[in-house]
Amino acid sequence: MIHSREEQEVAAYERHVSRNTCDYHYLKVGLEFEGTRPGFRLNAAHFKQLIVSALKDLHGEIGAALPVDLLRFEEETLTAILRVKSSGLVKLWSALTLLGSYQNEKCAFRVTQMLPGLLNISSVTCGLLSQQDHNANVPYLPPLKKRMRLYKVDCYG
Repeated sequence: MIHSREEQEVAAYERHVSRNTCDYHYLKVGLEFEGTRPGFRLNAAHFKQLIVSALKDLHGEIGAALPVDLLRFEEETLTAILRVKSSGLVKLWSALTLLGSYQNEKCAFRVTQMLPGLLNISSVTCGLLSQQDHNANVPYLPPLKKRMRLYKVDCYG
């Protein structure tokens, strides 16, 4: 069967796969309880422990050993910014999705934003600033030692 030149050109294509070169992914997550908010308070340490136990329940000791950093936590709204190595993103997300309760109260994690690098992290962080900080236009920055380590990641270069 003979094809015209145009048919051959249309059929010829190249597939380009671009792998994500970011070392870390950043998740903005919120913890929601069914009905009214429970009577207990949840601080940053309890929040982090809840994440580790969710990882352990789903993925065992390997999951519990996954390095997840809690960069920012807002106690009033139960929202946080998490940092995880890109290789562990699926494990973390699946563990958060399948968590169903905390201290016998039904709850669910909601991932509201996911970023593959630090380029837009300030927009996520600004959403977690208190109203007083937001009015003062004070951007959140990690301590200098962490900034030097964090901002060396270049995902869009």
